[in-house]
Amino acid sequence: MTLRVLAYIPSPPQGVWHIGPFPLRAYALCIILGIIVAIWWGERRWRDRGGQQGAILDVAMFAVPFGLVGGRLYHVATDWQKYFGPDGDPKAALEIWNGGLGIWGAVLLGGVGAWIGCRVYRIPLPALGDAIAPPILLAQAIGRLGNYFNQELYGRKTDLPWGLEIFFRYDDNLKPDAMNGVSNGVVDKVVHPTFLYELIWNVLIVVLLVQLDKRYRIGHGRLFALYVAGYSFGRFFVELMRDDEATKIAGIRINSFTSALVFLAAIAYFVFATKGRETAEQLQPSKEQRPWPWQIGAVRAANAAAVANATSDTVVLERDSAAETDGATATDTLETDESSETDAEPDRDADSATDSDADKTAETSTDPGTASTTAVTSTSEKSTDSDKS
Repeated sequence: MTLRVLAYIPSPPQGVWHIGPFPLRAYALCIILGIIVAIWWGERRWRDRGGQQGAILDVAMFAVPFGLVGGRLYHVATDWQKYFGPDGDPKAALEIWNGGLGIWGAVLLGGVGAWIGCRVYRIPLPALGDAIAPPILLAQAIGRLGNYFNQELYGRKTDLPWGLEIFFRYDDNLKPDAMNGVSNGVVDKVVHPTFLYELIWNVLIVVLLVQLDKRYRIGHGRLFALYVAGYSFGRFFVELMRDDEATKIAGIRINSFTSALVFLAAIAYFVFATKGRETAEQLQPSKEQRPWPWQIGAVRAANAAAVANATSDTVVLERDSAAETDGATATDTLETDESSETDAEPDRDADSATDSDADKTAETSTDPGTASTTAVTSTSEKSTDSDKS
């Protein structure tokens, strides 16, 4: 009994749309969307780790251009015959919009750009790599959709139910153009959707990295090393399934060799790098250390912080001034009370003196009367005694 496949995964009918004279390419849109997502999510992860808001965007202004150039250089270097061979077109080496970015060149030269940005803004590069690792891999997954629209980087022929249909495409002059043309609905072949395999693998590694980071608080570049190792492991096997033209060594695609070497280097770094995670103080540069004029992301956050600090300082100053005023008023009141008490003391002394004199006068007035009474009593006693005699 033969199982007939009812449906395969269809390729898009085209990967380019024209708005007037301007081409709108799905590949470029996927790359741009991936970059935006990586920066947005990277900012959130960096802030959650204690870093300054806007720092990822600042560093991306260096890393993204370097990464695009590095990715293109790696692609051209490893597929040089396509551009500089007997039937090659050297000018096509600059046509990045037609696809062709090598991830290892993008990571390498993009890392150089990130290093420059981190030097400018005094940010530790390993810590930034840990924050941006899952977002970068998610951006790679989004970028693989561009390969889907371009009908490129697919695998060998297959009859599996999830096989990818590759259509014939033609340009306006009815010449075959698999990348820029429009499909006529006729299937050329059914192949392994290696773009989909890598996309799914990337998403799985993203989830794994996030969970490991939450549980073990990985830092000092070790999470970035896990990203590189995880991606390299999957890429090694995906490369073995691809069937497009590529430079080979001993019958094995050069990207498989690169993936194996990068995997070993990443594992070595993960094992020997410093354990633990950086503190928030190590991620937060001072204002004096961020003097460059082309800050973009951090300027907004820095201005907001400056306004908040100025408002706080004003409130504190007003509070201190009010406290000083209240203190001065209290001091004046105390001095007035002390002065009143001082003025009252002579009056009390005078009253005491008057009372003392009055007491003395009363005693003096009482003494003669007492003496007269005593004398009369004595005379009476004497008279009585005389009578008794």
